[in-house]
Amino acid sequence: MRHPAPDTPSLLTPSLWLLITAGITLAPHAIHLPLWLIVVCATILATRAWMVTHPGIQPRSRILKALIVLLAIAVAVGIRHHFGHFFGKDPGVALLAVLLCLKQIEITSSRDIRAAVLLSFFLQLGLFFYDQSLPVAAMALTGTLCALVTLLTLETGTLTPRTSLRTSGLMMLQAIPFLVVLFLLFPRIPGPLWGLPADAYSGMSGLSDTMEPGSISQLSLSDAIAFRADFAGEPPPPAQRYWRGPVLTDFDGRSWRAGRFLLQREPAYATSGPAYDYRLTLEPHNQRWLLALDYPGGRPENTVYSNDFQLLSTTPVRSRSRFDLRSYPESNVGLNENPFILAAATGLPDSGNPRARALAESLSRDSHDPEDTLRRVLDEIRAMALTYTLRPPLLGRDPVDEFLFDTRRGFCEHFASAFVFLMRAAEVPARVVTGYQGGEINPVDQTMVVRQSDAHAWAEVWLDGRGWVRVDPTALAAPSRIESGLASALPQGEALPFMMRPAMRWLRDVRHQWEALSNAWNQSVIGYNTERQRAFLEGLGFTSPDWRTLTGLMGAAAAVLMVLLFGWAVMQFRRGDPLDRCWDRFCARMGRHGIPRLPWEGPIDYAERIAAIRPSRADQVRHIAQTYATLRYGPDGPGHDLKTRQLSRMISKLAL
Repeated sequence: MRHPAPDTPSLLTPSLWLLITAGITLAPHAIHLPLWLIVVCATILATRAWMVTHPGIQPRSRILKALIVLLAIAVAVGIRHHFGHFFGKDPGVALLAVLLCLKQIEITSSRDIRAAVLLSFFLQLGLFFYDQSLPVAAMALTGTLCALVTLLTLETGTLTPRTSLRTSGLMMLQAIPFLVVLFLLFPRIPGPLWGLPADAYSGMSGLSDTMEPGSISQLSLSDAIAFRADFAGEPPPPAQRYWRGPVLTDFDGRSWRAGRFLLQREPAYATSGPAYDYRLTLEPHNQRWLLALDYPGGRPENTVYSNDFQLLSTTPVRSRSRFDLRSYPESNVGLNENPFILAAATGLPDSGNPRARALAESLSRDSHDPEDTLRRVLDEIRAMALTYTLRPPLLGRDPVDEFLFDTRRGFCEHFASAFVFLMRAAEVPARVVTGYQGGEINPVDQTMVVRQSDAHAWAEVWLDGRGWVRVDPTALAAPSRIESGLASALPQGEALPFMMRPAMRWLRDVRHQWEALSNAWNQSVIGYNTERQRAFLEGLGFTSPDWRTLTGLMGAAAAVLMVLLFGWAVMQFRRGDPLDRCWDRFCARMGRHGIPRLPWEGPIDYAERIAAIRPSRADQVRHIAQTYATLRYGPDGPGHDLKTRQLSRMISKLAL
């Protein structure tokens, strides 16, 4: 059985715009939703599109409502099963996405359309739970524009799509001054937009405090930005671009793990040598390490030092953060190291990797001192002719032995792990350091960009009188890795990551432009935090602004903007609408040529008098007058604004 469509003609156009709004709103969420839910949402929207385009054939409302309820329950159960919980960012957004689609099906009145538009606004806000980049902001603004068009067509019903878009866009432009006031004065909230513990910080990637064969090589396939560094002067040379992350001391035979460390407000070393000042803009990774250039000095705000020379944040980095730092790469560190730390840096499992143990014992048997042992180990690794590769083979229960003597192919974690194992087996304190090495200068804004593909592992050896000395065993097999980056160090013929391929140079240039623009957005908009707001207000003379001050300022600024907007509206009203302005321009022009319009003359009579005086222009004048009379006194119809612009062009082309 069928019955007439619930979509009356007055709701047809708003319903179509609502479908467009839902599609644009949900499209960016697709990368965060499970595949089965994307299929469900797409099917519902396609069903709604069919219903709108076939208004004469609709299912019974009672059956339709029952199906909607059953589908909502089934999807809710599926979301609970997929995410494991209801209270969190991901399941909340997923549930709202389905509700927006289901709401489309049951639209029978203007109230339903307004409710669906409100859901769209919530989901457009939900985009910023995941990302606050420029593309996300653009998609949210596009969805907002379509939502406003939906509401506008719901109220008017007679506007053309072009007029609706233009009017809605004008409404958004009028809101910009209020947006600026709220942006500058609304109290900044530290942390991310979403804070429920279930999934508040899901999706963050980067280094880990553990390392095993293959872990960093997998990370190096990612082209994502780890952080940016904006140097005050010349950046350090490539050989000094070591960005320190977790220091790994404990080894179980296969995996390296961070050991225990102490925290202190000052660094445990005296800085020396050239200093480099820079601003570090760190992407969120939900850890405390700041990945500062070796070796930072001073007392940066909200940071502490560990006794293994890491610079750490006092809280996990869960949003994009900026730090003004100064580093001294040539500093001597650990000259008077704690004996317990040195003991931990010589620990090895009781068994495993027997061939590497035997090699270390033979190299250190008649060694003069640890420095001599170090030279021998480095010479031995160099003589092995090991191969540096992004695709190392899998290793078994004795990974150091298999790498050094069997496969002879590995990435930086293989080299660092094997080297530290050999040094410890020779009873020389050594440890693994992970972080990033290198960085690419963006030619557009001169900012150094460090990507996940720059992730690296190196080693530190403790030598009496010199402290902890950095040793990068990867450089023995691939010296160009340190100077020129990953792409130049891989073996000839090995497949490079997509963006590192020579043929992609043009795409890298485009990426530089885009990343410079994104960096400007992040620094000026996303980076407008509590400190910058306080500095802005202090510049206005407010020495210690609190929420009361901010509320008063927002109220005063909003009141001034409302007065200005009201004044602008009054002026527009006094100027008349565009059609009257066109006609007044025509009459003024005729008056300058000695044919003024008399107060009692209508447009047709006035045109006939002009035609009698200027018969050569009679047809043009009559056409102008007839067009104006039709637009002014006839019923409004489609294309009113377009015809007004055509009338304006006819008046401009009239030659007297």
